[in-house]
Amino acid sequence: MTVLPNIDPSPCRKKIKKTLRKTCSVKTLKRRLPILSWLPKYKPGYFPQDFIAGITVGLTAIPQGIAYAVVAGLPPEHGLYASLTSGVIYVFFGSCYNVTVGPTAILAAMTAKYVSNYSADFAILVAFISGLVILGMGILQLGFLVEFISMPVISGFTTAAALQIAASQLKSFVGLSGPSGNYFAESIENLIVNFKTMKLYEPILGLATIIMLMLLKKLGEGCKRTDGFIKQVRWFISLSRNAVVIVVGMTVAFILKITLEHEPLILIGDIGGGLPEFSWPPFSTVVGNQTYSFGDMMNVMGTGFVVLPLVAIIESVAIAKAFAGGATVDATQEMIALGLCNIIGSFGQSMPITGSFTRTALNHMSGVVTPLGGVTKVILLIIALTSLTSTFYYIPKASLSGLIISAMFSMIDYKIVQKLWRNSKKELAILIVTGMVCLLYGLEYGIIAGIVIEAALLLHRVSRPKLSANFVKSQKGDLLIVPLTEDISYCAAEHIRRTVIKESQELSDTVIVIDGTNLKNMDFTAASNLVLVVKELDKKSLRVLMLNFNLILKNLCVDIDRSIEEKFVYGTNVLVMPEVFLKAV
Repeated sequence: MTVLPNIDPSPCRKKIKKTLRKTCSVKTLKRRLPILSWLPKYKPGYFPQDFIAGITVGLTAIPQGIAYAVVAGLPPEHGLYASLTSGVIYVFFGSCYNVTVGPTAILAAMTAKYVSNYSADFAILVAFISGLVILGMGILQLGFLVEFISMPVISGFTTAAALQIAASQLKSFVGLSGPSGNYFAESIENLIVNFKTMKLYEPILGLATIIMLMLLKKLGEGCKRTDGFIKQVRWFISLSRNAVVIVVGMTVAFILKITLEHEPLILIGDIGGGLPEFSWPPFSTVVGNQTYSFGDMMNVMGTGFVVLPLVAIIESVAIAKAFAGGATVDATQEMIALGLCNIIGSFGQSMPITGSFTRTALNHMSGVVTPLGGVTKVILLIIALTSLTSTFYYIPKASLSGLIISAMFSMIDYKIVQKLWRNSKKELAILIVTGMVCLLYGLEYGIIAGIVIEAALLLHRVSRPKLSANFVKSQKGDLLIVPLTEDISYCAAEHIRRTVIKESQELSDTVIVIDGTNLKNMDFTAASNLVLVVKELDKKSLRVLMLNFNLILKNLCVDIDRSIEEKFVYGTNVLVMPEVFLKAV
């Protein structure tokens, strides 16, 4: 009778218990619900700073929320809904105290084509699906995938997005007829075709809005929250300049209506009042007379359901790192928070959201101490939705366009083009290609094109490691030394084989040294090809030596073919003392 060995299950049980204990620990709970860490430590002295920061950010979030909803082709209230729901969720789950989330220009531009071609239901479903993807990536800790997107690709994408968003606002900026266009080329075409429909008041007000924003920004230069009263007022007005220009625009629109007894400016019009009604995201919808099922809606989204979450993660994590002040950013927690903001927000009719650079910068400059500043912003949004929507009727679209176009200036990175021109024209080409595809075919296709090109170049570099063979003459004999790189993967195996064979093609009475001094990693395919090289050179009666391979890699090669074990040698620097080396071997 065969007696089975007694396997002790305790190590497995211990590992499971340890994992469960770690997952269910108070430390993990505080990490995944950061409010449990900072709220008990909250001091009364923090409140004034958080309150001022919340008011400042709220005064910017209201006009920007309305503006970005307009960019997305949505009713204006959806932008406020997005800031409202995301603001509440981020207070509980956000790990960076100064980051604010909400609608942004890029996500609005990427959402616009679904709304303009179909309906607002698609924007809400995009928020829900994006939230699921982001949350899933956060739970699986897949944030490292974002690191595969290089700075030139991101810069090309953001520059193209800024140009596309600015171009889409030309219609409202000068009061044109016709569509605003889903892509940059369409927007410019609309401007040319409908140029004669330009109105009088819109371009004047739009240009005045941009000038006012520039002057108000300059007004706050050299002023801080801790300065004297006059400088404090200048500082606050400058930070609240987005709200100031919209209030000025509303006043102008109201005065013109009273004076001329009609509305010469194109206004936002009626905004849905009250808080959002919470319900399930639309998993089916009707556009015209056609019913779209969930599958149909996903087909319409296409690559957007992957690209849009990636863009949201890039924006949010980059902003968190930029304002972390050198502290470590928990990217996993930020992704979980962002995913929940989008998922829960979609139940409250929210458009897709992510971290906002402008509002985060304002929050930081306002001296926010804890995420409680977001509560003040949320209260201000509730007041706006419940009491001020009738006032928002008078917001001129030209003022919003001027606000958006002005914000796009800061998104264009001019300096990187100069630096790449001087140092890396290849990466500059990638930036240009990414931007051009974005402008001509759409933002999602542009960033995919950039990622694919970068991946292809990365694979080419990995598959073609630089091998610089050295031919050394000495009194004891000639040497051909082929130093291997630190890491050799399967895709580089054939390249190495061809290089070694080519370098040794017309040699005789020469010792070929394959130098593994720097080699740290090599997979099975590369090792197999290396063994084949040795066997092939043996057939040509050339002596081959494998120098300074570490024990693990040596054992890998020997296991493939034991006859090459005698080829492995260890010694001094061959280039410096070739005679000593040849004498030793």
